[in-house]
Order: sequence, then C-alpha cells, then structure tokens
Amino acid sequence: MIRIAFALLACLAAELWFCQALAQGTSAGKAEPIEVVAPTADKAIQKRIQEIFDAVGGFEGIGISVQSGVVTLTGEVSKSSIRRDAVSLADRTDGVVLTLDRMTERVEITSQFAPALEKLREMWRAFVVKLPLIGASFIILLLTGFLTKQVGQHSGWIGRIPLSSLGKQLALRAVRFVIIVIGVLVVLELLDATAIVGAVIGAAGLAGLALGFAFKSIVENYLAGVLLSTRNPFEIGDAVEIDGQVGKVARLTSRDTVLVTLDGNHLRIPNAIVMNSVLLNYSRNPKRRFDFSVGVSTEFDLTEAKKIALDVLASNPGILADPKPVAVIDSLGHSSVAMKFFAWLDQTESDLLKTKSEAIRRVKEAFDQAGIEMPEPIYRVHIRDRSEEAPPRSRPESLPKSITIENIEDISVDTSIDDQIEKELKESGENLLSPELEGNG
Repeated sequence: MIRIAFALLACLAAELWFCQALAQGTSAGKAEPIEVVAPTADKAIQKRIQEIFDAVGGFEGIGISVQSGVVTLTGEVSKSSIRRDAVSLADRTDGVVLTLDRMTERVEITSQFAPALEKLREMWRAFVVKLPLIGASFIILLLTGFLTKQVGQHSGWIGRIPLSSLGKQLALRAVRFVIIVIGVLVVLELLDATAIVGAVIGAAGLAGLALGFAFKSIVENYLAGVLLSTRNPFEIGDAVEIDGQVGKVARLTSRDTVLVTLDGNHLRIPNAIVMNSVLLNYSRNPKRRFDFSVGVSTEFDLTEAKKIALDVLASNPGILADPKPVAVIDSLGHSSVAMKFFAWLDQTESDLLKTKSEAIRRVKEAFDQAGIEMPEPIYRVHIRDRSEEAPPRSRPESLPKSITIENIEDISVDTSIDDQIEKELKESGENLLSPELEGNG
C-alpha cells in the first residue's frame, strides 16, 4: 500500500511538472509587446494642419485645437464641401488620432451665390479674351449659310446628273450638308472646341438608335419612298391600282403616295404598303384593251353576226386598227349565245370608258338594224292551242347589205381627274415625282 501511495505521488508530481513546463513554453511563443511611440506634440500637429489649410486656401475662419492627438475643428464655413475637405485633411495629418467636426455652415445668400458669381466672372473674362475669335466664327457661319443658299438657288448644274428627281434632291442636300459640316468644323477649331464633336457624334448615335425604334414606321415609309422614286414604277397622272385601290398618281411624298380616285377623292397610301403590294400601272403602255359581251339568239347565223360586229368596231374612230378587234364565242346558253368582243385603243387620244360605251352602242344598233335579237337569259313557257296553231316564226330572208351608224358620240380623253391633279401640283408640298428640281432643295 505504501508503495502504491508513493507511485501515485510520483505520477502526480510528474504531471504537475509537465503542465508547468507546457505553460512556460506557450508564454514564451507569444509576440513581443508593441512598442508605443510617443505621439507628436499637439502644437506641432496644430501648426502642420494650419500650414496645410493656408496652402490649400478657402479654409479661412476654421479654428484648430489639438489635445492628446485629438483635433477639434470649429468655426463657420460657406459650403459643405469645404467642411468635408477640412476634416479629410486633418485626418491624414501625421499624429492625429481623431478629428472632431464642430463646424457650422452659413446660410447667407451672398455666400451661396459667391462661387457662382466668380464662375460667371471667369466666363466673362474668357469671353472677352476670345471675342475676336467669336467674331470670326460668326462671319464664317454667315458665309456658310450664304453658300448653302446659293447652292440651292443655282442648282442647274445638278440637272445634268443622270439621276431621278429624288436622287437629284438628295445629292443637292448632301452638298449643302457637307458645306455646313465644314463651316461648323472650322468654327469649332477656331474656338478650340473640337472635343465637342466627339461628344455630339456619340450622342447623335444613341439618339438615332432610340429614334429608329420609336419612329420605325416613319423610317420604313421614308426608305420605301426613296426606293419608289429610284425605281420609278409610276409617274404623275398615271392610272394605277395599288392594294385594290384605283386612281391617278398625284404626288409621292417621303411618307405616302397620294392618288386621286376616279370619284375625285384624295387617297393617301403609305409608301411601305405601296412597296409591298401588287401595283398595276394602266398608263405605262398607251395601248389598252377592253372587252364586252353580247348575247345573240341561237336562231341567227353567228358568223354573220361576228362580221357585222367587227365591221362596226373597225369603223369606231377610237378603236385601233392594229391590233385589230377580235370576236369570239364565249359560251352557249339555253336561249342565246354569248359573244365576246375585244378591241384596243390609245389612251393618250381616246378615253377608255367613252370608247367602250360607244363600241357597245354601235354594236347594239347594228344588230337592231340587222334584225339580230339579243334575248334575255330567261326561260319562256309557251302554251300552244293545237286547234289554232300559230305559224312558225320565220327568219329574215336576207340581212341588210350595209349598216349605217349615225350620231357619233364624244370619245375624247376625260381630263377631269388630270385637272384636279394639276391643281394638286400647284399647291405647296413635297413631291418626289416632280420633274423639276426644287430650288430650295
């Protein structure tokens, strides 16, 4: 038992010795204490801050006091920016532990307007210095405007360029634009403000992108107008059919195409629709064909009826001999045969509707004189009395050898719509189809 007690005491002593050694080793591994450097003298800090304030300027009226490295700023300042700058300079001074802001801002109107007045004085002095250059720049701008006006008034030289009306206008505007750009660049160079050009170009690019999305339809119609003027699918006074609308072309603007309908109404079609629609121009070819149908009784000789109708059509002064009129049998009905006639006319000399009307009248009168009936497409019910049966209807023994048509009607060109178009052209307004180049571009 004694031995066991001594062994336990020995183990306990060894454990205590090991713990003590471990504690000593840990304390020995710790970092050495930081040596505290004696702070700069408060008067030296105050002197240094005051020297900085005097060198920078604008910190008059600010009081400085330093105690144990703590700087206290007092006094009144005119703007909050001066207050922030004073605190920032004091914080960065060597030896400052903390900066206390005890300053106040003055709310006097004169102190608030003082910087703005000073800025205006500086701008006025700069204006006086650059006054000769400003005068020269103004003269250059006047000369630029005079040159652009002269180019617009004396634009006969551009008429010799083989371009469309719109192409000539665009070329004239391009020349005037170049003159204006050169004048503005010279003025900016004199005023030493060429850096503004880059900013203006960048802003114009962004603005153009935004406006492009905002005015997509306007830009689309303008480009379509340029293409229409370049491709020249119609001219002023042409009879056209666009998207199911029929009329005569009066004006082509940068946004829409103006038609005068056959009723005398003004019809505006956006250029994008004109560009993307099927366009039928009736006036591009002066020769135009018309047709009409006539029903002839099945009891008469069709060959003789065709000959009579063609002779009458050939005698019509509004119908061309080449190509000559044509007659065909179109269909066979229950009580009549439908004959269709085709004839050509010159639209520059004869009106389509009048000539067609005159042709139908002449054929009808010729058939009447020849005894050729034109029955109605109806069914007839005959009730016969067999006791007193009527004799059968006999055909005429012979057709007249000559057909005489009198009372020739007017088939001249109808200019009522053209007169309205001429009146429309006399009014002020843009017209990309105008044969003459506008003087003002």
